[in-house]
Amino acid sequence: MKLKLDIDPDIVAMMQAEVAVGERAVTTAMREAGTGLKSAWRLLITGAGLGPRLANSIRSQNFPRSGESLDAAALVWSKAPVIVGAHDTGPLIRSKNGFWLAIPLPAAGKSLRLRFVYRRTGPSLLVAEGRLNTKGQAVVSRSKTGRGKVTAPICLLVPQVKLPKRLDLARDADRALDSVPGLIVANWVEDRM
Repeated sequence: MKLKLDIDPDIVAMMQAEVAVGERAVTTAMREAGTGLKSAWRLLITGAGLGPRLANSIRSQNFPRSGESLDAAALVWSKAPVIVGAHDTGPLIRSKNGFWLAIPLPAAGKSLRLRFVYRRTGPSLLVAEGRLNTKGQAVVSRSKTGRGKVTAPICLLVPQVKLPKRLDLARDADRALDSVPGLIVANWVEDRM
């Protein structure tokens, strides 16, 4: 007795077609996850009041850059990692040599002679002798009589500052990572239909 098995559809061709569908699904899913994470981080940064310029420093890149692969990846990063990282972690900022950090006040003007004022209670000040212009900034007084002259606080001097934690980038990154399997399955099924 002789048996002959003949498979009508070509299995190799079917597997190659399935791999091609998988490559498209994985590449599309990684592209969607990377773009979604970039948008989420940009929204988070502008929502924290850090401005659109810092938000636009968030970039993304897909790998492979062209074509499709089962090993596709997405990279999302910031072109200003120190600033974004500082707002993500909320660090304690100190001066380099243990002296003072000068925090400018609204009256800070240009080309003023500054004088140090020590205060026992509260932060010390840098003040300037001059007058206040219409914008509320201290400027050099040209008056010979001293009319309109004020002592305006220019900077607060503090030994350290705690930057508040404004961002939570890891939360959005975890969400994007968790969404990848669902995106792959959705793109695979969509491609098969």
